[in-house]
Amino acid sequence: MSYFTEMDSYLFGQGTHYDIYRKLGAHYVCEKGKDGKEGVCFNVWAPNAARVYVIGDFNGWNEYSHEMYRVEPTTMGVYELFVPEARLGTLYKYLIIGRDGNKYYKTDPYGNYTQMRPETASIVVDIEHFKWTDNAWMKKRAAMTEEDVISQPMAIYEVHLGSWMRHPDKADEVDAYYSYRDLADKLVKYVKDMGYTHVELMGVSEYPFDGSWGYQVTGYYAPTSRYGTPEDFAYLVNQFHKNKIGVILDWVPAHFPRDSHGLSWFDGSPTYEYADTRKGEHPDWGTKIFDYSKTEVKNFLIGSALMWIEHYHIDGLRVDAVASMLYLDYGKNDGQWVANQYGGNENLEAIEFFKHLNTLVTRRNPGTCMIAEESTAWPKITAHAEDGGLNFTFKWNMGWMHDFLSYMKLDPYFRRDNHNLMTFAMSYNESEKYVLTLSHDEVVHLKCSLLNKMPGYEVDKFKNLMCAYAYMMGHSGKKLLFMGQEFAQAQEWSEARELDWYLLQNPDHKKVQDWMKELLHIYQKNKCMYELDHTWAGFEWINADDRDRSIFSFVRKSKDGKNNLLFVINMTPMARDDYRVGVPKRKTYKLILNSEDKKFNGTDETPRPESYKAEKQECDNRQFSFAYPLAPYGVAVFKF
Repeated sequence: MSYFTEMDSYLFGQGTHYDIYRKLGAHYVCEKGKDGKEGVCFNVWAPNAARVYVIGDFNGWNEYSHEMYRVEPTTMGVYELFVPEARLGTLYKYLIIGRDGNKYYKTDPYGNYTQMRPETASIVVDIEHFKWTDNAWMKKRAAMTEEDVISQPMAIYEVHLGSWMRHPDKADEVDAYYSYRDLADKLVKYVKDMGYTHVELMGVSEYPFDGSWGYQVTGYYAPTSRYGTPEDFAYLVNQFHKNKIGVILDWVPAHFPRDSHGLSWFDGSPTYEYADTRKGEHPDWGTKIFDYSKTEVKNFLIGSALMWIEHYHIDGLRVDAVASMLYLDYGKNDGQWVANQYGGNENLEAIEFFKHLNTLVTRRNPGTCMIAEESTAWPKITAHAEDGGLNFTFKWNMGWMHDFLSYMKLDPYFRRDNHNLMTFAMSYNESEKYVLTLSHDEVVHLKCSLLNKMPGYEVDKFKNLMCAYAYMMGHSGKKLLFMGQEFAQAQEWSEARELDWYLLQNPDHKKVQDWMKELLHIYQKNKCMYELDHTWAGFEWINADDRDRSIFSFVRKSKDGKNNLLFVINMTPMARDDYRVGVPKRKTYKLILNSEDKKFNGTDETPRPESYKAEKQECDNRQFSFAYPLAPYGVAVFKF
């Protein structure tokens, strides 16, 4: 009797075998009793292969001793073999003889563990027996509604595990990585202390080339072995959850590399990729594009997404390069792409895939989220599928990021003429559910660190960065900040070295970290900062047009109208000693954050008053106002 049943074949053929990773791949079998069997059952999909063999250390890598047989129905193209000699820890590959007669040595597409690069063999592993202790987190997650997910606080710390921090006694070694278990102590503690609500992990799915940062995936079902075993990875997620921190993974269904051991030309034919190179290749990236017309390929990807969320308890997936999937002509010139059946440039198959994927993941797993890295103005990214949308939970706001950085890089003298760059995003805020992002992409490839994007002398750079973070945290939308920027990392990021933690010995860098920490804790403690992110009900400009002074003032509002926050941010080095701010109500406004406080190396010699009582004096087209002297690059946040 086949391990891969007729029902498995039917569901796989329909693209609805949502537990496919439990059937395809390598699975250790140990049956008790007199006639029980022990060994490993190997299953692989290779529909156009002439023959398939499993090879490994169990047979001395003998190429032809263990031929796999094609299970019924043979048209499905699944090959199977039970190997009694194989055990947990066994190294293996598939040898596929193509119809062209050539040999293809392949890593298991559904494998759960892979050798450390540059080696490429899969490893038989049992991933089913980790003892999770995050029950409280998972119970709370399962009880969340879609509205709960949208209205929860989300301040994301984007992390590349291999370069966040490294072993100090192995600094000169290429692989001086902290393990998943090391990070479960050090990283979890840091993220919690800073006040982030979520962590987003780059490059966890297995990949061969360090310089790809994990965006050239070969192991869609395997946590990278760079930092330990699958069980070690589960332990890391478990610890995040026990500390009330959500975990988001970068996930890459847009493309895959050409590496000979990977998915490319898997069975001697374009198995996972489109056959037509005009649809099946990214000329700029040198990668293959998944064939979203094949139910088995869609099942492969959907199964991967579900495995991360259901087996490893991941709380959300940030889907990479969505635009490249939606547009047939993305990154291509005339003659390099082919139109859809209606003559358009939309990839209709990818659109259907997203609707299926996102609806399934979020409805099957309440409390989880799907986040689109989508860089164009494609409509309804976060609208429901039944309303013509793609049903992502959130979308990275790349437009806000571009405008924001363009403004912040300007000399303050020129900011007055570009004031709208900072206000424009609110004009379309209700069109999608956004995450404001300052990601790794903005601090590599000669783009400079965020600190060195800022204008002026060194002292000005730090002040500008503090203003920038205050504006970002106060603005509508969820938040994401790449590691190192919270303490004003000076160098561009490189995956080959750890962050410059020594900078925290410098008071200027330490004050930025303290400032960001304060902002994050204010964010978490005040519902007005997050529960109405995607509607004008949660945001109100006090003065959006104070361009001559480059001052921004606005209010973040809560559902119940209590504990609202007023932000005032001076984006110039000019003191405004006579500044007044209009306010919505004649109330007392409590100062909760002041950039000139001594703890942020500010200039105030004596503490400022804690309370400011609004007076009946018109300002900013408001009936009430109060005076507050604004320092150069001054930031003030008031609660009322």
